[in-house]
Amino acid sequence: METLQEVDILSRFSLTFFFQLVRYVLVAGGAYWLFYHLKRQEWLYFKIQQKFPKDKEVLREIGYSLLTMVIFSMVGLLISFLRKHGFTQIYMEIESFGWLYFGVSIILAIFWHDAYFYWTHRMMHHPKLFPYFHKVHHLSHNPTPWAAFAFHPLEAVVEAGVLVFMVLLIPMHPLAIFAFLIFMVVMNVLGHTGYEVFPPHFIRTWFGRWQNTPTHHNMHHQLGKGNYGLYFNLWDQWMGTNFKHYEATFEKNASRATTSEAKPLSPSPMPPLHER
Repeated sequence: METLQEVDILSRFSLTFFFQLVRYVLVAGGAYWLFYHLKRQEWLYFKIQQKFPKDKEVLREIGYSLLTMVIFSMVGLLISFLRKHGFTQIYMEIESFGWLYFGVSIILAIFWHDAYFYWTHRMMHHPKLFPYFHKVHHLSHNPTPWAAFAFHPLEAVVEAGVLVFMVLLIPMHPLAIFAFLIFMVVMNVLGHTGYEVFPPHFIRTWFGRWQNTPTHHNMHHQLGKGNYGLYFNLWDQWMGTNFKHYEATFEKNASRATTSEAKPLSPSPMPPLHER
């Protein structure tokens, strides 16, 4: 017979997994439906790699992402345990720090994650670590939105670690954590869409110079080492790890619809999975 503690652990895990799943399906699934079905023909010219992945590659991305959801949910249980025993900086009353800090904490979380991702990402590209941590994610040479969480379980633990360290070090309200997690998945999916959504002049603006684009991360999947950043093009610029032809490649991708290089890939909309 299950104890109350076992029931509580199971219910917390189920609730966390449900949140992870809904977040993933709505954002990644919504982007996949938009870019790869609804607007496939209309936005074809903005496809970064002028080809589409096979069904088995998409299904692999979904399968590993579901496994990642399990890992993330287990880490959520760990955070609940740490909070219960007073080890985290999670607070429940917004008035404890005020609304200004509430907003600042989200910004701190975003910049902390950007730095954490860059350095752990580079670490996982070390030849001795890559086969065990990061190789699964790089099986997607031409990623779709479903690839956003397609990690090996060991990499999933590393990726989830950002939140553990965050709540141990930074006072965070649950709603601020929720806002950060939504921002994280939206930006992660955007980087894996396989379509360049920004205009050609974007990276010549002040904001665009420091903001990563889908082309930036797609080049990382195509070419391997280089372009390690997540949200911002800060660490790659500071550490000299941007691909030298990144800006030229971005402008080519972003302006393809207005050039003679644009060539339709398919005369008809994408058929259902079972027909391809």
